Amino acid sequence: MLTGANGQLGRALQELLQQEPEVTVFATASKTSALEAPFPVTVLDITDKEAVRSVVLEEAPDIIINCAAYTKVDQCETDEENAAKVNEDGPRYLARAAKLVDAKLVQVSTDYVFDGKSEKPYVETDETNPVSAYGRTKLAGEKAVMEEWDKVFIVRTAWLYGDGKNFVKTMLNLSKTHKELSVVMDQHGTPTTAIELAKMIWFIAQTSRYGIYHGTCEGSTTWYEFAKEIFNVFGKTVLVHPVTSKEYNAAANRPEYSVLCNCRLNKETDYRMKEWKEALQDYAEWFQKKGGK
Repeated sequence: MLTGANGQLGRALQELLQQEPEVTVFATASKTSALEAPFPVTVLDITDKEAVRSVVLEEAPDIIINCAAYTKVDQCETDEENAAKVNEDGPRYLARAAKLVDAKLVQVSTDYVFDGKSEKPYVETDETNPVSAYGRTKLAGEKAVMEEWDKVFIVRTAWLYGDGKNFVKTMLNLSKTHKELSVVMDQHGTPTTAIELAKMIWFIAQTSRYGIYHGTCEGSTTWYEFAKEIFNVFGKTVLVHPVTSKEYNAAANRPEYSVLCNCRLNKETDYRMKEWKEALQDYAEWFQKKGGK
């Protein structure tokens, strides 16, 4: 069972699991999102406790992967109550329902559970300290699922892009009308493709090694350097100027340093995620095959 199936990660998982002959995917999404989905999707509001219970009991999935989230970081600052419903209450209801049918649950989380004050990559056991409403609600979601059920994987990721609205597409669209752009240079993280994350999640979900994992592409960069690499890979001539987060003036605080170390994955398994530049090349090929949409 795949919730939030029409988001970037949901679409990547759908694409990946279609290649698994023994896997049947039951895809769900919110009412608005379901209307836009390019594949059959059942409408499910994960904040509706009874609806979640009913659907899970009826479908009795072996694995539930929760990709549904309130991810508008700046909007969360003024709408924390609704963000908490989606990012905390929804996962709690899914965990309770998973327990009823003995299903594994994968809860997707974020680098925003950290404050960004570290000077080295965050490992899974590092202390959390979110500095935004988005981070607070996602951390509450992690705690909620672990309180409710034992067979839970939490996968924290960062700087995700795939089939949907994302930084890469924004840069490519801006390159059509701008010869120069200003991009933030004092936030460090790891761009991660939805397909790389989908593969990692599917690998982990087939094990019984429950608990917290970090799942990002390898290496790290800044938004400024990422933008330059995007234009390089896609063959665009755009002059990129570095600016500070303060100059950019976003509503929500962002972690200055949110590089995640895939320590547990690398230590306990043979699975490795691709380096971020290699994954960007793969994404460019996929994007062009789709006709650049």
